Amino acid sequence: MPETTEHQNLVKNLLKAELKRRGVGYRELAEKLGERGIHETERNLANKISRGGFSAAFFVQCLLAIDCASLQLDNV
Repeated sequence: MPETTEHQNLVKNLLKAELKRRGVGYRELAEKLGERGIHETERNLANKISRGGFSAAFFVQCLLAIDCASLQLDNV
């Protein structure tokens, strides 16, 4: 079974890819999360996503904030 850091890298890269695909930067993500009552600074988001050690709830909150309804995992 892969180590935890491999999974952290996987979700980090999935989230970064979805942000890039939609042209959403950390500042805009912070604004979109703020509209949902989730208050994060641009810098905090950059650090959290860079580490990859965030919760599944945070991952889903980010995906919903950028209107990502599905992910392709077949190439992972």
